[in-house]
Amino acid sequence: MRYIPHTAGDVAQMLGRVGVDTLEQLFVEVPEAVRLKRPLDLPEPVSEIELLREFKGLAEKNATVETYKSFLGGGAYHHFIPAVIDQLISRSEFYTAYTPYQPEISQGTLQAIFEFQTLICQLTGMDVANASMYDGASASAEAVLMAVRLTRRKRVLLSRALNPRYRATVATYCKYLGLELVEVAVGDDGRTDSADLAEKLDDKTAAVVLGYPNYFGVIEDVAAAAELTHQHGARLVTAVSEPVALGLLKSPGELGADIVAGDGQSFGLPLSFGGPYLGFFAVLQKDVRSMPGRLVGETTDLDGQRGFVLTLATREQHIRREKATSNICSNQGLCALMVTIFLSLLGKQGLREMAEQNLSKAAYARQQFASLKNFSIAFAGPSFNEFVVRSKPPVAEVLVGLEQAGILGGLSLADDYPELADCFLVCVTEQNQREEIDALVAALQGGAA
Repeated sequence: MRYIPHTAGDVAQMLGRVGVDTLEQLFVEVPEAVRLKRPLDLPEPVSEIELLREFKGLAEKNATVETYKSFLGGGAYHHFIPAVIDQLISRSEFYTAYTPYQPEISQGTLQAIFEFQTLICQLTGMDVANASMYDGASASAEAVLMAVRLTRRKRVLLSRALNPRYRATVATYCKYLGLELVEVAVGDDGRTDSADLAEKLDDKTAAVVLGYPNYFGVIEDVAAAAELTHQHGARLVTAVSEPVALGLLKSPGELGADIVAGDGQSFGLPLSFGGPYLGFFAVLQKDVRSMPGRLVGETTDLDGQRGFVLTLATREQHIRREKATSNICSNQGLCALMVTIFLSLLGKQGLREMAEQNLSKAAYARQQFASLKNFSIAFAGPSFNEFVVRSKPPVAEVLVGLEQAGILGGLSLADDYPELADCFLVCVTEQNQREEIDALVAALQGGAA
């Protein structure tokens, strides 16, 4: 609906109803000294046509993955989104639906959530998944809190190779809970250092948290980490910020993970300048009663017809606050529906083909970078669609030069990893054509660096 301002008559009628003569009389309690004595510094009024033209011009100044050749990753990924997703979620019964407070009358919403949970379980190799969470960072933090509840321990080991945003969110969640957060070093291959992990693990450890793949794009040895973790009775949490990788890699569940948290943005959600995204959360059956969020289950009604019910809802709206395992108040239903449609459209084979494209294109780009005179690959560990490039020229100058050439060449690691100040993170997805990769390499060879 277009915004239509009040007429002078409307204003006069409302003022009369509340018993004052002017708008200024509504603000008599505001001291004169803090009142603005001049009109707001705004442009003169224009017609709707002119206003829309102005806004369109401003929007065209935004740098997007459509206007630049983008090789940005680090937790937000440019993947293909089938047109049917927007078409289906725009249906009013989906677009206007809210979290069901009388759930059993919301069978369509519950079925969509149930399908989402099923797909996440198949993807992660876990027994149970909840109805979704806000994003991968908060899901990882909730995973840490769950591990603390289960083990009744206060020590948490976080890999330094875990996404810095995830680590910061975990720290925020745990700040006033009396928990000890310990960082585990990164090895020369870009993986979590197994020797440092073994040294820091003890019988007071509640959880070990690894990225899979990690922030550097390197694929962690989850099975080895799980074995070490379980020797001390702790829980292994894998945080998956690029779930497309699970189309090729062994699932975390197969490798011994106890809790799998992650971000579903890669599955049909646009970058949208940072959100909204979607967190997923999956656990083993034995731990389901400590899982945060909510869970939809399948049943049959009195007539024997298939139906869906809210099976677990461990939120303070439903149970005693002190027994609640999460304060999450919405199931991100629309984003979860987008992920469900995306995965249903692709299927197992389609997701595998998508993952193979990511892997092969990133491998080609990595090979090209390795041949450049002033650049090298920082880590030798196996990677998926991201890798770290070490640069002899200053990274800031390299990235600015690329941007001037119409290329978003990667993310500087200087702020999050001072020891890698001479490095930047490059991401290649199925959206990057070979010509774009070649243009990136040519720009580095020919002067952008």
